[in-house]
Amino acid sequence: MTDTNNSDKGNIIIIGGGHNGLVCAAYLAKAGRQVTVLEAADQVGGAAITREFAPGFKVSAGAHMLNLLDETIRKDLALESHGLQMSQSDLSSIALSQDGQHLTFKGNQVSGAGVSAEDKEAMLEYHRFMTRFAGIIGRLHNDIPPRIRLNERKDLFSLAKTAWDIRRMGTTDMREFLRITGINIYDILNENFEHPMIRGALSMDGVLGTFLGPRSNNSVFCALHRWSGGNVNNVAKGGMGAVTDALAAAARKQGVDIQTSSPVARIIMENGQACGVELENGTQHRAGTIVSNADPKTTFFELLGARHLEAGFVRKIQNVRMRGNASKLHLALNGIPQFKGLNQNQAGQRLLIAPDIEYVEHAFNHAKYGENSIEPVAEINIPSLNDNSLAPAGQHVLSAILQYTPYELKAGWPEARQAFTDTAIDLIAKYAPGIRDQIVSAELLTPVDIEREFRIHGGHWHHGELALDQFMMVRPVPGAAQYKAPVDGLYLCGAGSHPGGGVMGSAGRNAANAILGDQK
Repeated sequence: MTDTNNSDKGNIIIIGGGHNGLVCAAYLAKAGRQVTVLEAADQVGGAAITREFAPGFKVSAGAHMLNLLDETIRKDLALESHGLQMSQSDLSSIALSQDGQHLTFKGNQVSGAGVSAEDKEAMLEYHRFMTRFAGIIGRLHNDIPPRIRLNERKDLFSLAKTAWDIRRMGTTDMREFLRITGINIYDILNENFEHPMIRGALSMDGVLGTFLGPRSNNSVFCALHRWSGGNVNNVAKGGMGAVTDALAAAARKQGVDIQTSSPVARIIMENGQACGVELENGTQHRAGTIVSNADPKTTFFELLGARHLEAGFVRKIQNVRMRGNASKLHLALNGIPQFKGLNQNQAGQRLLIAPDIEYVEHAFNHAKYGENSIEPVAEINIPSLNDNSLAPAGQHVLSAILQYTPYELKAGWPEARQAFTDTAIDLIAKYAPGIRDQIVSAELLTPVDIEREFRIHGGHWHHGELALDQFMMVRPVPGAAQYKAPVDGLYLCGAGSHPGGGVMGSAGRNAANAILGDQK
């Protein structure tokens, strides 16, 4: 069965209505292209959705904080006019202590019991150089990466611009940037801080959502990626689904046709060119350009098929590292959880369980051997404290990202699910002693669940590790790093492409620019 309405070769089909797919669609339609988005789920958003997990309780199912959304995209697509609002802006990060003697991080300030004048000064300097170094990475977000072959002026210019950005930092900062970018955050934090809770809390910026520990190389780079949006954590009113709903509304305003409950089974190839897609129900949609918002392994192996690719390229895609290592815990609560030493306003901030950097490293050790951590680290938010649309009156939802929970668990997640859920709740109860009695319902999304629900290979929400060897002109791999696949008519626009994961939208806009540039 063929959809003849989409047979025009000038049409564009986007596979996947996650945030990057929606951004790509909106920019393409704004440029006059006819665009159809095919989303497998019954709502747009991919992993950036708000959904009910217990009667009356709603939560951001994947990412729960907004810290990388590109401001240009926000303005270009007028997202506020489509309903996007923040329930909280510029959250403090609070490192929790079991004795209630917590530390609070706000901008370049850290305060709390036992924080010395030296550590406060060190925090000023750490914030200065991390912000400056992250700015180098942030300025690359909106660029199509140059090709490694230096035979085009635009590629040479792009590399020269980056080199100049680094050089103009001055000798001291330039040397420090080149020294630390690819190494581990453990050494950097130990060089700068004495307080163990400061080191533990800041190390989470380098490991959250990754298969890395603080001692792993590239953990500084991951922290810089997280800081590259300004290191400001916000929470969207209505949950993360409000962000993608606004993106969908902006795309529809430009004329994009968004079809949900339309899972794509395969990309249709004819005469060596991608020319359409076939849905799981057999319906075919034809178009001259196919854009995949799926991760690279799903795109090339499941949707396209390795037989259409050269062996060397297939081997490179096979070697892309994308093993999920984080789970998501959702708790429906019949009241406000009482964290020792926190008032209600503080309880609504970004709460971190990472008592010291050794604790975080030991938590990672289990994952190396296919085990979930018996003492995980956690990033917690209680969004209902500032958004009453997420829970019934007087009740609340708690959202927690839990490291370290490997996709490839030796014990198997069906058998280990309940035990790890109990471990996670027991961990939180050390800081909020009465929380277990307040639980109405609990949901744990393991990397296996994330893979199944959001169709992300390996359950890795960044669509691949963020590392120097999987960044910019080598993300996901050479030969597909400028958003164009090594197959005519096929492009990538997801987080597996530059600049990587996080709800930012830059990969989607860059892909749109690459397509428009090729079609001039």
